[in-house]
Amino acid sequence: MTTDFLSLNLRSELTQAINELGYSEPTPIQAGMIPLMLTGVDVVGQAQTGTGKTAAFALPILNNFQKQKNPQALVLAPTRELALQVADSMTEYGKHLHVRVLAVYGGQPYGPQINNLRRGVDIVVGTPGRLNDLLERGVLILKDIKTVVLDEADEMLNMGFVEEVEKILSTTPAERQTALFSATMPVRIRKLADRFMRDPQTVAVKRSTLTASAIDQRYYFVHDRDKTNALTRLFEIEPIHSALIFARTRAETATLANELVIRGIPAEAIHGDLDQNARERVLGRFRANQLKVLVATDVAARGLDIDDISHVFNYHLPDDAEVYVHRIGRTGRAGKTGIAITLLSPKEKRRLREVEALTKQSVTEFKLPTPADIIKHRETQTVENLKIWLGRGRFKRELEMVQELIDGGHDLMNIAAAAIKISRGDEKQRPIAEVSDVKSDFSRRDDRGDRGGRKERFGRKESFGRRDESGSRGKRERGRGATSHEEGMIRLKVNKGKVNNIRPNDIVGQIAFHANISGSTIGKIRIEEKHAFVDVPADVVDQVIKHSGNYKIGKEKFSVVKAG
Repeated sequence: MTTDFLSLNLRSELTQAINELGYSEPTPIQAGMIPLMLTGVDVVGQAQTGTGKTAAFALPILNNFQKQKNPQALVLAPTRELALQVADSMTEYGKHLHVRVLAVYGGQPYGPQINNLRRGVDIVVGTPGRLNDLLERGVLILKDIKTVVLDEADEMLNMGFVEEVEKILSTTPAERQTALFSATMPVRIRKLADRFMRDPQTVAVKRSTLTASAIDQRYYFVHDRDKTNALTRLFEIEPIHSALIFARTRAETATLANELVIRGIPAEAIHGDLDQNARERVLGRFRANQLKVLVATDVAARGLDIDDISHVFNYHLPDDAEVYVHRIGRTGRAGKTGIAITLLSPKEKRRLREVEALTKQSVTEFKLPTPADIIKHRETQTVENLKIWLGRGRFKRELEMVQELIDGGHDLMNIAAAAIKISRGDEKQRPIAEVSDVKSDFSRRDDRGDRGGRKERFGRKESFGRRDESGSRGKRERGRGATSHEEGMIRLKVNKGKVNNIRPNDIVGQIAFHANISGSTIGKIRIEEKHAFVDVPADVVDQVIKHSGNYKIGKEKFSVVKAG
């Protein structure tokens, strides 16, 4: 196996950039993929997130880079965050080649992206929806493409983009090189590879294993609405040196980070809208202990080079058990112990069981600290701080002040008590957050699946795509009406129906992409003659409706409003 980048015989401009970035030894996926891609063969890379996949395909593409009129490489990514991250990385790796990389994705004006394409770019990184739009407008020319990369192909499947991906691939030259990267290989992805790839070579990197002695895994049972308050309580008690909190969406990271700051916890969000310089400034503050907490999505957290994280928090459990493994693997490194905490809502219980099945380890339930626990902890901390200062003895002027008070007739015990009370004054600004009780036992219905009888497995690949033509996920969910029967879900109305040829995958794909939520969280879909209904989690309703103007089937937009 390759032991360093120099032995890969990359062009000097690339080795210079790699050295400047401080990289010396390729990761397993890089060591396996780069030599293969340099030969021009089609490749399949199976590895979990955070294994260095971007460099694994970016370096071979850049190594073969030559100036030409039209784009010579195309990278498809499921989300705008990942598209931006890949584009930034390729620009960084190729800076000495003066390579022109363009990221294209929805939610942004067409004008600047079209102008850049007309001026000329070398590598295009984009999401399937926007790439297809640009193809239809005739501004994205793929006839000279030499390499196509499908990054996180399984996620594109989950978001309903496979048909758009197939359309894009069909417009590229047949003799192109194709690289496909996927953490998992469901049947639909294998069929995609069989159809569009020529005798692909496979490099598989095994999932990271967990060491129970290195990571203390816990969960706290709490309602969704109380999770921020629960976090606040835990930050009172836990010996947190630095923490990484995983949230589901970019909007949620910003909201949560702001809420923590309001509560006196130094936090910032890491998300796809940050450019590389802003991202590095945030990480610099975190490494310098100016920040205690980073709040990030899974995509935005990829590539974070931080070893000394004491706590990882799952604000929500991820939709894929392997993502959980990667998340908590960010603590307990370099021989240190780490703590992984999950805030578990009732509807996430089954997901936790899937995590335990995958990791072959149990996650222990803990009880949130009570107000009495927090008050006691605060008092203990005050006493401990006093002991530290008494041991140091550096309070000469303060002793003089105490003597002045004694000379004025005040009792020494009262002086000490008043001083302690003053020192605890900031506690009044930190009221103990209320958290409602949750029953920790589960009914038999929960064991069968917590969403109206649908057996919701951790593998999005099983639950996704099983809706029938009406959009239902099974006969037991065929309830009619403008109100969802699933706890925690809200029914929305779509102004398109069967007459518009709208399909469940259209609805899932567009909402998941533009509202930046996981397709697997979307519930029942029912398509009627002139309109359709879709159930979404209550906590993302506003987010879904906010982006209503962006949803479309082909070139025709559709709107989403609350049903009723």
